[in-house]
Amino acid sequence: MKTNGFTKVALAAGLGAVLCSPAWADNCNGRFTNVGQSVDTLDLGKGHTLTTFVARGTSTSENSVHNGVGGCGGYVLTTPDGKMRLGYACVRKNQDGDSYSDAGTIEPGESRGTWMQTGGTGVFAGKNNSGWWQVTMDDGKVTSGIWGGNCR
Repeated sequence: MKTNGFTKVALAAGLGAVLCSPAWADNCNGRFTNVGQSVDTLDLGKGHTLTTFVARGTSTSENSVHNGVGGCGGYVLTTPDGKMRLGYACVRKNQDGDSYSDAGTIEPGESRGTWMQTGGTGVFAGKNNSGWWQVTMDDGKVTSGIWGGNCR
């Protein structure tokens, strides 16, 4: 998968996912958007680069409580063979002030990543949600995509 600076980062800033297997039936889904705030790339030498990023965005869903606005941060590690591994964490808040955090990854060559809820308050407290995410559009600064998963 060939991506540019913020695209690498924005992939992570979406909502996450579980491995895409027919055995995993989605009971929640939605959309996400992210706008890049900052990107910094370090050349670590001999073909290794580490890109870190910060983004602001939204998550929306018509069949779950995962509606919120907030921020994400993460990294993209590029190895000498050109493969990229991405990881992120996000925190979003709903209109009532309840918040939830999620973290995710995407492995080299994959079009979908995975996510899992890592914490929450109010309606998000004590949840064990997880799923998949996929970027559908990106212009290097703004990214949008879809997500699905198992929300309890």
